[in-house]
Formats: sequence, structure tokens, C-alpha cells
Amino acid sequence: MNHKAIYKLYPQVTSIDDTVGAFDADGNQVTIDMDAVNAWVDPDAYKYSRAAAYPSIADQLDTIYHEGLDAWKATILAVKEEFPK
Repeated sequence: MNHKAIYKLYPQVTSIDDTVGAFDADGNQVTIDMDAVNAWVDPDAYKYSRAAAYPSIADQLDTIYHEGLDAWKATILAVKEEFPK
């Protein structure tokens, strides 16, 4: 189950058990539309993709030292264009 999607789509849900289901604060089971949960797209997904794609800080500093600030900016911009907000 995509817990983050369930919590975002169903704010009344306070706990999730993958084997039993989702529950509200009173312990009542909340009916979940799994099609909606599976279709939900994390609005912060681009952040995780960018973080994984950026060169390490050491590599970024090396680029600045050897190739200059413009080369570094081009590298960062390429990642931002690949994973837009």
C-alpha cells in the first residue's frame, strides 16, 4: 500500500495496516479506492529524482575549479530541466 497517498487522499486516516486496511481515529475502517491511490502522483517526486541525479558535492566543486562556474551551472540546469517541478 502507498501509505503517503492514502494519508494525502484520506485525511481522516490515522493508521494503516497493510494486511487489514486503513483506520480513522476512532478505530473505524476507512474504505479506500485503490485505483485513486495507485493513480496518485507525489507532488514532491521531482525533488527525489533531482537529488539522485545531481553530481556529488565533491564533483560539483571539482567542476567549478577545473571548468568554471558556467560549466557547473550548465550541469545543474540540465538536471533541473530533466526533472521539472
